[in-house]
Parts: sequence; structure tokens; C-alpha cells
Amino acid sequence: MIKSQTLQVFEANKGAFAGHPSDTGTGIRTGAQYLAGLQDDRQVWMEGQQVKDVTQQPGLMRCAATMGEFLDRQHQDAYRDTVTYLDEDGDRVATAFLPPKSKDDVAQRGRAYYEWATWSNGMFGRTPDYKNASVMAFAHAQPFLSQGKSDYTDFAANMVNYYNYIRKNDRILTHTLVNPITNHKLASEGKFDETVALHVVEESPEGIVVRGARLLATLGPLADEIEVFPSTVLKSSPDNIPFSFAFAIPIATPGLTLLCRDSYDEGKSHFDAPLASRFEEMDSVVIFDDVFVPWERIFIYGEPSLCNQAFGASNAVIHMMHQVACGKLAKSEFLVSLMCAIAEATGKDRDLYVKNMIAEVMTMSETVRALLYSAESQAHEDQFGNFVPLRLPLETSRNLFPKMYPRIIELIQLLGSSSLMATPTEADFSNALAASVEKYFQTVNLESRDRVALFRLAHDVAISGFGSRQCLYERFFFGPQAFMAAAYYDLYDKKPGVQRIYDFLKQG
Repeated sequence: MIKSQTLQVFEANKGAFAGHPSDTGTGIRTGAQYLAGLQDDRQVWMEGQQVKDVTQQPGLMRCAATMGEFLDRQHQDAYRDTVTYLDEDGDRVATAFLPPKSKDDVAQRGRAYYEWATWSNGMFGRTPDYKNASVMAFAHAQPFLSQGKSDYTDFAANMVNYYNYIRKNDRILTHTLVNPITNHKLASEGKFDETVALHVVEESPEGIVVRGARLLATLGPLADEIEVFPSTVLKSSPDNIPFSFAFAIPIATPGLTLLCRDSYDEGKSHFDAPLASRFEEMDSVVIFDDVFVPWERIFIYGEPSLCNQAFGASNAVIHMMHQVACGKLAKSEFLVSLMCAIAEATGKDRDLYVKNMIAEVMTMSETVRALLYSAESQAHEDQFGNFVPLRLPLETSRNLFPKMYPRIIELIQLLGSSSLMATPTEADFSNALAASVEKYFQTVNLESRDRVALFRLAHDVAISGFGSRQCLYERFFFGPQAFMAAAYYDLYDKKPGVQRIYDFLKQG
């Protein structure tokens, strides 16, 4: 059992939970407010050392600055009416929190998702709108959460309060779903090992205490809060009750530690690493060392069957897929443009083979666009009185893109060839070799500096550590591809088509 000092530690660190759920803010924050909020007592470790201040830590600080810039854009006239709206209190909040009560609302949310994604050309996967969409959906699916029973709290009310808290205070969330696995046979049976998996070790009238680890919190060190939700692979048995919960807590909660991988932002200039120097959204393993979670922060508890249904029954998965499809469209458009720019710069844009390569990527991008349009245009009212995009086109997109993206990267490598490695640095334009670099790295349509900048961008997309992580990220964004395809098969409405086959066979 847990040491009795855990609750004492919580009492001594109530500041970690300040502001929730009774206090409300006034809407969107500035970048400066966001960065100031990161300077707290969070426990972050990277490259063997504890990080004192994530806003000043090499490998983290430039991504934090980028996020700050994104938050500042919410206040700018050019973007404000797209990425924010005025809520019922007259506060300006992020559009991802807008409850969709019509097709127009669904389209409005899609425009906001797409705008956020274009700011990073789709290379920043964990922008705040992703988890905001999830929380909005759960908060507006109260009948589902009300099925959970507790002597200590009202789970549905907790979710509504949390939704109001993060939208009014513009909090940025990361999330974690997956337990570490020591025995794949056990995991395939929907069971987990208490020695590593996150589980409840104590329950009291004040809350629960959890211990274990979770994978893999993208943007974890630079988020305000972490959403700890079920992985939806629990079997409904008493053995799994300790693993059955959904809650959200601040990153700076005592006992919570983030263990980061090494950073792909190596301190290079924006010229030398145009993507990694801006959009390195660190991934981290989350360690819970007897972490106390108060009841008002808990949304599901002790019911494996509800955990398994959580994302589907609330329609949160549909709203999240909508955000993802908008991001993948922005990303694929960017990659088409990159390939076209390379072809034009090198004079290869008239070559039949090159046109075929780029046309393949164009068809992938336009497929995502068509699926997104289909989903939005067929939005419909759900069981909770909210409008949701049509699910199947979004499911199709999220099954296709993990296969599309590695192929796109392969085509960029084929198009760029050795030029992806023949990339002098920015410093080479001001050293003793500058004249030679200017002479030997020009192309038929570009001066050498512009040509090198273009291919360094392509290198960051298709060759660098940052680019390789992007490719892996896309392969497994929603889970293993075989699992996703099987789920797609189960979701697909097969009965009308099968009946059509038998009706045809019965014809004389």
C-alpha cells in the first residue's frame, strides 16, 4: 500500500491544482503568459539531467517559443475570428471548444483546425486543438459519463467543470493512453502488469493514488496539463478495475515525472534546420510515483466497460479525427508544394518521370481533401444533440495516411537524391569557401543560397532525425495499422452490400 505521507505531500502542494475547478479565466492567453506558466515545479528529465526551466532548456525552449507565437496569433486580426469565438459569457476562447450545434459549426471548427495546422505546415502534431476537441466532446456527452457511479463525486459534472476551466484559461494539454508492456501475451488478453502499468493503489474520500508509467506524452514537458485516459483495450473483469480510470492533472503535480527522449532540435539555425529548430514537440514517458488525484479531477473510475467505450460512445474520437484530417491535409499540401519547388528549381518540372512522382503525392493530398469534405458536408446530429462529421470518411483518412506518408517521404528522397546530402550550412556562405559555394550550388532557376535552403528543408522533412520521427509518428498515430484496419472492417456497414450480392445471385 501507499505510504501515508502521500496525502501529506498533496496537502503541502495544493498549488499544483490551483485554479480548478472553481476559478475561471477570461479566455485566450498570450505567448508570454503561456511561457510564464511553464516555469513551475514540473519534474522533467532529459539526456541524463533534470531540467530546471523548460523555457530555457536547449532542445525544448525553441518549441516552447513556437507555441507562444501560436498563442499570440490567436489575438491577431488576421486569425482571431477563425481560431477563436466569443462564448456565452463574451470571453474569447479557442474554436476547438465550440459545441457544434449545426453543420456550419462543424465547418467552422474545421477551418480553425486547418488554420492551426498551416502555421506549422502540419509538422506540429500536438497543437492544443487536438485535445481541446476531445475535452469538448466528453463535456457534451454527459449522459455517457453519468453512467459512472461514485460515493464521492459526480463524474459528468467534473468533466463539464474541467472543460470550462481549460477553455477559460486556454490551457494546453498533452495526453497518455498506453501502458508499458512486459508480457505481450498478457497484454493481448487485455491485462496489464502492476509492476509497470499505471494503476490505482489507494482510494480515499479525498481521491485516488496512482503508481506506474504511461507512454507516450507528446509535448509533455511543454504542456500545462496531462489527460490520462484509458487505452480502450481493457477486458471487463474485476482484475482490471485498478487500471480503469480517466483523469486530468497539472504537469507540475507532485510525483509526476517526464522522462524525455533526446531532442532533435540540435541548436542549428532556422536556415540549417527549418523544421527541427521550430517544431520539435518532445515525446516523453510519464512516470507516476504515488501521484494523488483529487476526485474533482476524475471522469471515469473503476469501470472497465466504460473505459473501453469512452472515445467511441462520447464521439470524442470523431471530433479528434476531424482535427487530425485537417492537419494531414495541411501537411500533404506542404509536401506537394515542396516537391513542386524542387522540380521547378532544378528544371525537372518538364520531366515525365518527375511529374509522375509528384502527381502521386498530389492524388494523396486530394484524397485527404475529398474525404474531409465528405465528412464535413455530411455532418449530422448525434445522440447528445451535437453535430459530428460523418465518421467513415474520417476513418478512411486515418487508415490511409499512415500508409501514404512513408510513401511521400520515399518519393521526396527519390526526387532529391544526393542533393539531400549535398547541403552546406548557413556558415559556409560567410567563410573562406563562400565564393565556391555560391558558384557550385546554384541551379538553373535558383541562386545557391536559395537552392541550399530549399534542399535543407527537404532534408529536414525526409532525412533528418526530426523527419524520421515524423515518419514513425505518422505510421502509428492512432495505433498499429493492422489494428486500425480491423477496426475499420468492423465499423464498415457490410450488410447492405452482402445482401445485394445474394439478391443478384437469386436472379433468374
